[in-house]
Amino acid sequence: MTVIRQLFSRDFSLFAIAIASAAFAQSTLDSTFNNFLSATFAMSDFERGILELPRELPGLLVIFVSALLAFLCPRHLAVTANVLTGLGMFLIGFFSSSFDIMLVWLFIASVGQHLFFPLQSSIAMELAPEGHTGRVLGKLQAWGNIAGLAGSLVVWGGFRLAGFDFKTSFVIGGLGYLSAAVMIAMMQRDTPQPAASRFRLRREYGLYYWLTVLYGTRKQLFLTFAPWVLVTVFHEPTETIAILLFIGGVIGIFFKPWLGHLIDRRGERFVFTAEASLLILICLGYAFASDLFAPRAALAVTAGCYIIDQLLVSAGMARATWLKKIALVPEDVQQTLTMGVSIDHVFSITIALVGGVLWREAGHSAVFIVGAGIAVINLISARFVRVPRPVAGRS
Repeated sequence: MTVIRQLFSRDFSLFAIAIASAAFAQSTLDSTFNNFLSATFAMSDFERGILELPRELPGLLVIFVSALLAFLCPRHLAVTANVLTGLGMFLIGFFSSSFDIMLVWLFIASVGQHLFFPLQSSIAMELAPEGHTGRVLGKLQAWGNIAGLAGSLVVWGGFRLAGFDFKTSFVIGGLGYLSAAVMIAMMQRDTPQPAASRFRLRREYGLYYWLTVLYGTRKQLFLTFAPWVLVTVFHEPTETIAILLFIGGVIGIFFKPWLGHLIDRRGERFVFTAEASLLILICLGYAFASDLFAPRAALAVTAGCYIIDQLLVSAGMARATWLKKIALVPEDVQQTLTMGVSIDHVFSITIALVGGVLWREAGHSAVFIVGAGIAVINLISARFVRVPRPVAGRS
């Protein structure tokens, strides 16, 4: 009964609505942003590349921004993050008179998004009943999936049937983020953390930082190079990627709660090991499917790898639950998750640059052979994960 009461507490309900609102809003942005860029700006290849700087730079800077806002408690920081993202969406929709100005608004929105990434996990785990953190994270991600699918359908139906334009889409998304901010603002206030703690690197969390490095590289392989295989090797249209993302989103509604349950039942080490083992096979599938199978079968194998890859990204919640278990003090959880975002982006940007050069010089197979090698390192590293036994008096 205690678990049920916690799951239906006022703060948990408000936060669940906030997660769904933010996911809905993000989906409206993802569904329209590339079309907005194409229709609004005559972008060169150089400008399209430059666009990634304001999109990803906040991920590198998030630990510093978080420290500057240390006078805010984590929940009020989450409010600020969602307000920034919502404001950025409004500004993009209404005041993007030039490409350069649009980049400024995009930077503001991206700062908010990256601030909120670690807060989602830390606040959710704070609200979760003891021993149920994986289940709670899985359920919240599943609700986010449902809301994200709803956002995509609203955009699709709005543009096809209701005469939406880009401003309408950005307004809907901006309102979604502001709704998330309002929901979190209605939660009970918690305690601000000292600014100095936001910058602290602890030797005790060295393995967590290392797993974050590996996660950043695997994530970028999925985001950048996996769809590029479908587009350039198999010559699939944009609609194919959208369909595969939709399929993965629907499966994720059921997969993510199950994965959260698996984390609680079997532990993070088991999940890390399983994820790394599957990633080895997935990377080999990307690398060699076009050589080993007939064209239609090769496409099916690669598409299957893409869907499974998409689902496995959610295994990142095991890193969050493991960090909570090994944290020396509860205050370390949020700052270490935030530090992880910055570390993640350093290496994800690096692997994107290195992978691009490797693809050009040696082909796509070489990129994913390297990816398989990273997955092997991840598998070995997972075997060092330990969860300390509960100590009397330690929460």
